[in-house]
Order: sequence, then C-alpha cells, then structure tokens
Amino acid sequence: MPSFDIVSEINMEEVRNATDNASRELSTRFDFRGIDASFEYKDKTVVMKAEAEFQLQQMESMFRTAMSKRNVDTSSMDVKPYDAHGKTYRQTIAFKEGIEQPTAKKIVKLIKDAKVKVQTAIQGEELRVTGKKRDDLQQAIALVKEANLGQPFQFKNFRD
Repeated sequence: MPSFDIVSEINMEEVRNATDNASRELSTRFDFRGIDASFEYKDKTVVMKAEAEFQLQQMESMFRTAMSKRNVDTSSMDVKPYDAHGKTYRQTIAFKEGIEQPTAKKIVKLIKDAKVKVQTAIQGEELRVTGKKRDDLQQAIALVKEANLGQPFQFKNFRD
C-alpha cells in the first residue's frame, strides 16, 4: 500500500548561515553604526541583542529576510518576547521542529473530515499516511498544504 510521512524539519545549517548573513548586514547598516547590536546562534536558537526595542524589531525583519533568502520557511520561527537587561534588550528566536501532539491531531481530524480514503497514524513527531491509491495520498498532501497550521510541513518517504 502506498504511504508517505508528514514531518516538520528545519535545516539548522541554513539557519546558521542566515544568522551569519544577518550579522554581516548588521555590521554594514548605517543606522546600526556605533550601536552594540548582535545576532548569536547557539543550541538551535538565535539570540538578538540591541540597545532599544525598535532596533530588535528591525533586526527581526533583517533575520526574516536572511532566512527567506536561504529558503527556510519563516513560519517555523517562534519569536519570544524581549526582555531588558540594564541598557540592552535581548530577544530569543526558537524554531519549531517536529509535529507536536495537538497539531498532529488537527491534521488527522482535517484529513478525516475531508473523507479522503486514507489512514493516518501519529508516530512520535511525525505522521504516517497510508492509502490504497496514489491519488488519495496526493489529495491528503494538498489538504495539509492548504491548511494554515502555523508551521511548515514536508512530505517524505513516499512509497508506492
């Protein structure tokens, strides 16, 4: 029986490259001259530091642009609220990897409500979709792609 897996993965090397690109752009921008602002990548998170809140907003915009240039979906970003430490502001960006249980249940419900003749099974942080016909699987892929669930999904391991 044909099957495929629905996963949510991020290429962390591309995130690191986007962080480096944003840091380079930060060093060349005129409005950030003489200001203590930086991007820092560590442990699958990006930490932005600046002297003012509006600078953090500009830095987030720069980082989103760098991410999209590296073909990383920005909907996987989980931007935390900023916090102030003395005269510096700090904001952390985490990344959503894997499909959490509530999101997986939403996907299963979405596919079942559409009455597509496939079976979905939650396997940890991914979903396995099996069906008798390839067309049914493609219909399930289209349903998940057009649903806005707040994170990017990839479809892997398609077997006939």
